[in-house]
Amino acid sequence: MASIRKRKFGPNKDREAWVVDYVDQYGKRHIKTFKLKKDADDFVTTVRQEVREGIHTPAGKSITVAQAAEDWLAYIAGEGRERSTLVSYKLHVRIHIIPRLGNEKLAKLTTPRIQALRDDLVKSMSRAMAKKVLTSLKAILKDAKRRGNVAQNVASDVSITNHGRTKKLEVGIDIPTRAEIQRIVDAAEPGKGRALLLTAALTGMRASELRGLRWSDVDLNGRQIHVRQRADFWRKIGQPKSAAGTRTIPIGEMVVNTLRQWKLQCPKGLQDLVFPTRVGTVEYLANMVQRYVQPAQVTAGVVDSEGKAKYAMHALRHFYASWCINRKADGGLELPPKTVQARLGHSSIVMTLDRYGHLFPARDDGNELAAAERALFAT
Repeated sequence: MASIRKRKFGPNKDREAWVVDYVDQYGKRHIKTFKLKKDADDFVTTVRQEVREGIHTPAGKSITVAQAAEDWLAYIAGEGRERSTLVSYKLHVRIHIIPRLGNEKLAKLTTPRIQALRDDLVKSMSRAMAKKVLTSLKAILKDAKRRGNVAQNVASDVSITNHGRTKKLEVGIDIPTRAEIQRIVDAAEPGKGRALLLTAALTGMRASELRGLRWSDVDLNGRQIHVRQRADFWRKIGQPKSAAGTRTIPIGEMVVNTLRQWKLQCPKGLQDLVFPTRVGTVEYLANMVQRYVQPAQVTAGVVDSEGKAKYAMHALRHFYASWCINRKADGGLELPPKTVQARLGHSSIVMTLDRYGHLFPARDDGNELAAAERALFAT
């Protein structure tokens, strides 16, 4: 229930205001004052609808977006999420969300306001980054709703789509060719460098998985590697990226022999790592890239127009995916999508197909369709 009354005030009672008196969906009474009757009427219309739908939050009781973001970050930290993930969320909040919305009350946020924010994000940064920031904002409002700090998530209907323009990975641009991989491995520093690059290219393991790989998880006799742990950016050992990340990858004779030779030279450490530092500890990713991945490419002549290494380390994982997918006639393994998913440790087949689906060979079904038609109508 909501009502409007006029209130006179001032020394001579010559000034007036419009007071809205209403009860929210929880039975609590609230009073809000407006200078103009039109504004009071608009508010009554809105509040009646929100109370009926159970989504009203009094502005005076509402916390700010900045306070809600702080609550959400504390929740994420308490859930034991990876340190790098928490750092990313903090950057979204500090750099993009707080400057734009931090002082605004949750109860005063509207879907059009979030849509305007969404448009600003898309204009001021890459579409991928804008989508991540908007996702973080949605999570903040969802968390606030769970806590009872706001009755609805006004950002739930706002989105940033790819419009089908997601760049497809291209061989020779994003994915090394077979000839380039051969040259890179041949040019790699003997010992650790060659073992690292060959293992990366022919297992598709993530850099974090390679940095956390133990000799106890390498079965040279059985010709397979068990991925059971990884090392994060700060060199902390932990579980694989997802449940699907825990997997077994078969390896060929070349990888087996190269790792067997490297094992004789590998520095020993308490963590039993395959690609450790000189003192046996977890290697920093930057050191791995600068000491082995980039120099091998430069030596092999696999460079860009400026003479710098052409590919990032993750490109070796892309190469492995393409090698798994390519036809045997083209020197590939010709594996089905589900097997490729398992080898890469993707959490879903959708992820595999979204990333690499265009690499799977297209079939010419014309002759098969014609044969099926003849068989269907044969007399």
